[in-house]
Amino acid sequence: MRGRGLLAAGMLLAVLASAPQQSGAGERHVTGAAIGAGLGAIIAGPPGAIVGGAVGAVVKGPRVTKRRYCWRGKSGREYCEWR
Repeated sequence: MRGRGLLAAGMLLAVLASAPQQSGAGERHVTGAAIGAGLGAIIAGPPGAIVGGAVGAVVKGPRVTKRRYCWRGKSGREYCEWR
């Protein structure tokens, strides 16, 4: 029985990791769910993976990608930075 639960937790992680990611908040939901599911699986096994994934999706994880922001100054010069 434990093998089935571990398989279900692994499948949940695979689905969350392969979900199409959008930049911004969508990415943070997926990373939070993946981190929560992984930690939950380590701490409490398959039930912990499910609960950890749900909590991680709500809490959100770190942003993995950076975005480039550009603007024009008063002189017309363009400034850019990565955030």
